[in-house]
Amino acid sequence: MAIDSAPTDDDAPVDGDASGGPDEVEARVGARYTLKQVRQDTTARIGAYVVGLMTFVAVFAAVDYYLLDYAVAEAILYNPETDPETVRRLLPPVGMENQFGQGVIEHPLGTDHRGRDLLARTIYGTRIAMTVGFLATAIGLGGGTVIGAVSGYYGGWIDDVLQRVTETIYAIPFLVLVIAFMTAFGRDLTFAMVGVGITAIPVFNRLIRSRVVSIREEDYVEAARAAGVRDRNIIRRHVIPNSFAPVLVQATLQVGVSILIVAGLSFLGFGAQPPTPSWGQMLSASRGYMLPAPTFSIFPGIAILITVIGFNILGDGLQDALDPRINN
Repeated sequence: MAIDSAPTDDDAPVDGDASGGPDEVEARVGARYTLKQVRQDTTARIGAYVVGLMTFVAVFAAVDYYLLDYAVAEAILYNPETDPETVRRLLPPVGMENQFGQGVIEHPLGTDHRGRDLLARTIYGTRIAMTVGFLATAIGLGGGTVIGAVSGYYGGWIDDVLQRVTETIYAIPFLVLVIAFMTAFGRDLTFAMVGVGITAIPVFNRLIRSRVVSIREEDYVEAARAAGVRDRNIIRRHVIPNSFAPVLVQATLQVGVSILIVAGLSFLGFGAQPPTPSWGQMLSASRGYMLPAPTFSIFPGIAILITVIGFNILGDGLQDALDPRINN
């Protein structure tokens, strides 16, 4: 049986003589095409710059924490975890003054209630936020992709069972679910990431499943079945790749959501534990000093705001850049 009749649209896995050629087809669905579209879209580019900057800061903080034991922080600024020998509590940013004293250049953003440098703690708090955001999203993306692809491809009782399970998870308020999960297994940051990742599984599951249900009837999928290709290979090579554009957008947005959730957990005393710098933990510690030292809470709040907005802008830009109705 000839295979020349297989569809030659951009989503189909063709081998070379389709219209536009293999390079064009691969470019329109691959990473190269995505990067090209991001560079051409102003919104996506701005978001990518913000996300790239925050990722760089997080990697720098992680290297200094895991490999150098805060050697760089102590050389440039201050150790973000230990209390200083000379305690200057709740100092304002440089150039400002409050009832605790006047801001000094040694602490550009001021100090917290234990005299620790706010700039150092804000910078090193990026490590927690970005690590949890990326890993929790990866857990949700991986679990949701597998469940949604299997459920949508096979249908029937498999679809019913998997969807009822994910709908049950989705029906539970995410904060309640994560807190219950951490209460059962521990308040460690690892369990916070896993808990937040589990709450994201239904989101990706529903998105992937809806795409797979429409794609599984495409001619190129039917041709692969007729050629004797195994179901798992069809799902892995054809179904999931052609369903992934909206999932990539959702994953970008989900990182920001995960950062907000973990910041809320840290605010409530879950997640990263003192003295590890965490934006949510810093906001929690600043509650009793809103009036005498308002800047204590402003800077971690700004860090959360910039990071989440950066991911949201990147997600919106990706949606515009990868939308075939906009980019023909």
